[in-house]
Amino acid sequence: MTENHKFQLGTIGALSLSVVSSVSIVICNKALISTLGFTFATTLTSWHLLVTFCSLHVALWMNLFEHKPFDATAVMGFGILNGISIGLLNLSLGFNSVGFYQMTKLAIIPCTVLLETLFFRKKFSRNIQLSLAILLLGVGIATVTDLQLNLLGSILSLLAVITTCVAQIMTNTIQKKFKVSSTQLLYQSCPYQSITLFIVGPFLDGLLTNLNVFAFKYTPQVLFFIVLSCLISVTVNFSTFLVIGKTSPVTYQVLGHLKTCLVLAFGYGLLHDQFSWRNIMGILIAVVGMVLYSYYCTVESQQQKASESSAQLPQVVKESESDPLIIADKGSEIMSESDQKAPAWNLKRDLDA
Repeated sequence: MTENHKFQLGTIGALSLSVVSSVSIVICNKALISTLGFTFATTLTSWHLLVTFCSLHVALWMNLFEHKPFDATAVMGFGILNGISIGLLNLSLGFNSVGFYQMTKLAIIPCTVLLETLFFRKKFSRNIQLSLAILLLGVGIATVTDLQLNLLGSILSLLAVITTCVAQIMTNTIQKKFKVSSTQLLYQSCPYQSITLFIVGPFLDGLLTNLNVFAFKYTPQVLFFIVLSCLISVTVNFSTFLVIGKTSPVTYQVLGHLKTCLVLAFGYGLLHDQFSWRNIMGILIAVVGMVLYSYYCTVESQQQKASESSAQLPQVVKESESDPLIIADKGSEIMSESDQKAPAWNLKRDLDA
């Protein structure tokens, strides 16, 4: 199996793992929060990250991955920024209507595109931009209802969007710059994320719910769902870093909107949530946008690889013109490699939650 095929299978596996784990944890947390009344989302997230770190520490002890220390300042800043972005998203939900919060989440994609264009000189084709616009339109129709604005909520939403975009871009760039895997980055940044949320979590949850997380009555049923949620979160956190590392922040956001549509569908089918024709139409439009996005990413990736291969061939021949034997040897290598390598399907350089 060639490296392109391995990368292709790895990307598909990462995307599938992210979707399954995220939908599972949303259903679990919905039962925990809506049914059992455990509304302390930020504190729960800090426990998620703590369990994730402990799980990765056990995996390291079992030699399942290699510890690779790198720039401690970058890791600390990245971990704290991730924790702050999670807290700001929860505050945005608490101080805004649900409709405005959904608009905040939709704003992450165009903001990411803007930041990557300005600071990383990344180019997004018109086809990619059109598919993203169709996707955002569909998700907006399916999820956005009321839009109640207030100054504090708008400021919190703006800060949440900026910090989330920067954190997700950093997830991708750090892995490439320091040549670390998603597991290695997650293992080193988890303590800082967990500590940040563990400190501010009870305060934020108390501010939003007027309840004390430490005074809550922890029944066996509540404890069961908390433990289950923490276990699922290990897969969620791992797959998040894996997807962003293998693809891009925009692709991860596109995947996030797919999860939103699936959660709506599962909520209607399993939990008998209210569902309207507007929801159905929005989900269908969003799916069209996702399909177009995937198609254009695949086509552009194949075109990029083809252009790179054609550009390398003259250079190889030119370097070997001085020796006919080298020309023959390298020519046979070039032919064998081009015969073996098939175009890779991936969502990596979309242009990218």
